[in-house]
Amino acid sequence: MSRSSIMVLLSASLSAAGGQLLFKVGAQSHTHLREFINAPVALGLLLYAFSTALWVYALSRERLVNVYAFTALTFVLVYLVAWGVLGESVSARGALGIGLILGGLYLLAA
Repeated sequence: MSRSSIMVLLSASLSAAGGQLLFKVGAQSHTHLREFINAPVALGLLLYAFSTALWVYALSRERLVNVYAFTALTFVLVYLVAWGVLGESVSARGALGIGLILGGLYLLAA
């Protein structure tokens, strides 16, 4: 996989993870559908749309099996953001899982 494709996929994963963080921020303390229409959710949707455009671009240049593997990176980033920004707890088992995902991505991207 080319270095530029990896950069595109990293950007897509960061955008998707940022969108998830904004979804969480926009959803906190809300229970009615109408309350979910707010700035953080709208910005999260924009980031998700940008992420999708980057994924499609990466698909035009790389094999699906390689591009799709990078969706796992989004899981890692969301996990780390939940811990670092939102203060959610991280278990030893979760940290091990994150390490395994990163190891697998390395093997696929190398």
